[in-house]
Amino acid sequence: MSLFKSASTVSLMTFASRVTGLVRDLVMASTFGANALTDAFNVAFRIPNLFRRLFAEGAFSQAFVPALAYSKETDGDEATHRLIDAVATALAWALLVTCVIGVAAAPVLVWMLASGFKQSPHAFEAAVLMTRWMFPYIGFMSLVALSAGILNTWKNFAVPAITPVLLNLCMITAAWLGAPWFKTLGIEPIYAMAGGVMMGGILQLAVQIPALKRLGLMPRIGITWNRLREAWADPGVRKVAGMMAPALLGVGVAQISLMINTQIASWLGPGNVTWLDYAGRLMEFPTAMLGVALGVVLTPQLAGAKAADDSVRYSNMLDWGLRLVVLLAVPSSIALLVFNVPLVSVLFHYGAFKDSDVQMVSIALAAYGVGLVGLVAIKILAPGFYASQDMRTPVRIAIVVLVITQLLNVVLVPWLRHAGLALSISIGALINALWLLWGLVKRGSYTPRPGWGLFILQVTGATALLAIFLVWGANHFAWMAMRDQALLRAGLMAGMLAASGAIYFVALWAAGLKLRQFVKP
Repeated sequence: MSLFKSASTVSLMTFASRVTGLVRDLVMASTFGANALTDAFNVAFRIPNLFRRLFAEGAFSQAFVPALAYSKETDGDEATHRLIDAVATALAWALLVTCVIGVAAAPVLVWMLASGFKQSPHAFEAAVLMTRWMFPYIGFMSLVALSAGILNTWKNFAVPAITPVLLNLCMITAAWLGAPWFKTLGIEPIYAMAGGVMMGGILQLAVQIPALKRLGLMPRIGITWNRLREAWADPGVRKVAGMMAPALLGVGVAQISLMINTQIASWLGPGNVTWLDYAGRLMEFPTAMLGVALGVVLTPQLAGAKAADDSVRYSNMLDWGLRLVVLLAVPSSIALLVFNVPLVSVLFHYGAFKDSDVQMVSIALAAYGVGLVGLVAIKILAPGFYASQDMRTPVRIAIVVLVITQLLNVVLVPWLRHAGLALSISIGALINALWLLWGLVKRGSYTPRPGWGLFILQVTGATALLAIFLVWGANHFAWMAMRDQALLRAGLMAGMLAASGAIYFVALWAAGLKLRQFVKP
């Protein structure tokens, strides 16, 4: 399967995941609105998600996938299968210990992430209880990350990419059916969402098993002390653990930034955490569709090219990925900046979600739009270092960017409040991406292919036409006033998005850009 087809497969599956995620957020916004208890759920859900991104999809995947790809390329199937079994055993035992500690330490974790909840004891207690219910989610999702790393290395991208849909479906069911049922039982309805999260984690792991069995790659997890000792003594496990240490620091920097922002938002008053969270979800739609999809496909391929010492293929894949980022992330960024109110209105403006909530989420969404290109580009550029098993350079850059981001918070939050937090992240992401790009070019790992100047002009011209159309559409229709005309509003949105895509790509064609060049590196 070509890289373009692989990326398209992952992007399509990710699209399904993000659409169901938006439906989930719409149902939650309509059912619960934005208040202290929704803030409590978002913080409680963010805690296992933070650990998941830190360990599972973060440091572990960044260390495990290059090591697995290298072993597959150079050591043969038998040695690679032994590595999978040893890593799975060590990971499972580490997860068991982590989950036990996490459940016990829930009050401390909630305080560390949102000490502002102490102003509302009920919200703090709810966040602690939901954290305890949901913390084992990290165990399921870490094993999903292990499975996804294996399947992606064997170019089986569809199953790992589609599994988040199951979480969204479970959470939609929890909000739609579970919350009213809990209310009749005299239980706080928001607690139903914790059950939906746990069921989603179980199902996401369950669907990996048939795919692994078909490939003969089902990990054998040792449950005895001797098997655990053997696993920790395995050179492959030690290599992955050694690579995880700097990767953990690098991912940890990003998560520390998220923790600080949540902490600050919790002190800004009820609703701020939720507004920022909904804006972040919308921002993650293009980030996942573009950056995550390309990163998932490119990481094992870049590692394979490095293992084979094929520097030309390595550089060409990076160039291809970066051109796709510019082609698709630039117009997406403009859409978030100028078409934010219509997007938020159509997706969230129902039930308990008020006009003021739409405005607050829209402001934060525009702030995220400033840095969308950087947020997506990082997903391409960082794997360029990980494929070379260089975890330290991205870490050093991330630490400096963290400091810059917090200095920006000092300036921007008093002025823009929750939107200042989003804007700080955006500016930091742009700095991070440019620094990573400069590092790859400086060391000679990446040599831009000819034609970048003309390509930038073509994209800029097409994006300018798109921006004019979107500004007209945002101001011509009274999007918030159509709250009671949901189908009409959704139909207008569909028409606007379809027309936007047509305007953009026709303009690119008229400017002489041949899209066929993106089919392969």
